[in-house]
Amino acid sequence: MKFVHIADMHFDAPFVVLNSRTNWGEIRRIEQRDALKKIINYIKGNNIKFLFVAGDLYENEQIREATIEYINDLFKQIPNTKVFISPGNHDPYINNSYYKTFQWAENVIIFSQNQKVYETSDADIYGIAFTDFYCKDLKVNEIKINNKDKLNILVVHGTVDGSLENVEYNPMKKSMLKELGFDYIALGHIHKLNYNTEENQRIVYPGSTISLGFDELGQHGMIVGELEKDKINLKFIPVDNKELKEINVEVTNINDKEELVEKLNSLQLEENILYKVILIGKRKFEINIYNLYKLNIDDRIVKIKDNTKPDIDISAVARQNNLKGLFVKEILNEMENSNIDKNTLENVLEIGLDILEK
Repeated sequence: MKFVHIADMHFDAPFVVLNSRTNWGEIRRIEQRDALKKIINYIKGNNIKFLFVAGDLYENEQIREATIEYINDLFKQIPNTKVFISPGNHDPYINNSYYKTFQWAENVIIFSQNQKVYETSDADIYGIAFTDFYCKDLKVNEIKINNKDKLNILVVHGTVDGSLENVEYNPMKKSMLKELGFDYIALGHIHKLNYNTEENQRIVYPGSTISLGFDELGQHGMIVGELEKDKINLKFIPVDNKELKEINVEVTNINDKEELVEKLNSLQLEENILYKVILIGKRKFEINIYNLYKLNIDDRIVKIKDNTKPDIDISAVARQNNLKGLFVKEILNEMENSNIDKNTLENVLEIGLDILEK
């Protein structure tokens, strides 16, 4: 049985982190459409019978009906492929949801709080929906497989073996999921690809289909699988037109804003990569990130973060007979004699000097 597994497309997401410069948010929303089109074309060309969408297909608060129509029109292009959607925390199955109010293509099956299993000749597909933006327990552990002789797949959104801050998003134990007996569990919610270890071959996060921000570096795409009772073969196929990367730029030997702009424009940047530049080192001049965005900097640099520290002769400042000198001497004394973390004191020193300069 051949299938494609995706999750966390987040159609019509605002892409706030990419809107610092130009119109990258709008461009990325177009590229969301391109990504789904690639997936549909792959399905058409490879005789894929099942498409599993494990939640957060769209942003409930931002989604436009025109986008829903676009998605649905693509689903109509694969009438011989069953599309199974288990709504997640960003697209929950609620009263005003397009999952309830929109007339979806005949091959689209949307799991709700009532529909838990869909039987086909090839496999039985189980699913369960978020019915609110927060769901602490979808009772996945109560799902019982009807026919263990068939292939059984579970499509569900949530956090597996997560930390305490994820308790609002259907927390599940991997040990519990294994005990359920499914041949494949198509997960969503975690935006990082996780499938390449032996134990994860049947309990899989495909990651977000395209990168949504700089906490999602690297390639993003879909999982393609061939499943039998005693064998599974998975591969990851990138579909995102862009890749997000971070690079550090040392500013210690840069003397002014103009020289910094020259340095940024001399970077060897790759095509189809969006960059977050992190400025590091000792700065000799005031750095205003928002003013930098307005200058003639390569459009592929979509975000700049200032992690520099002021280039100050602390010993010289400590010898000054003024408020600034007294402040520095006090902090240096704390560094030598107290148990307070040195990095914390260095941050206090930097912030204090910045305030005293103003």
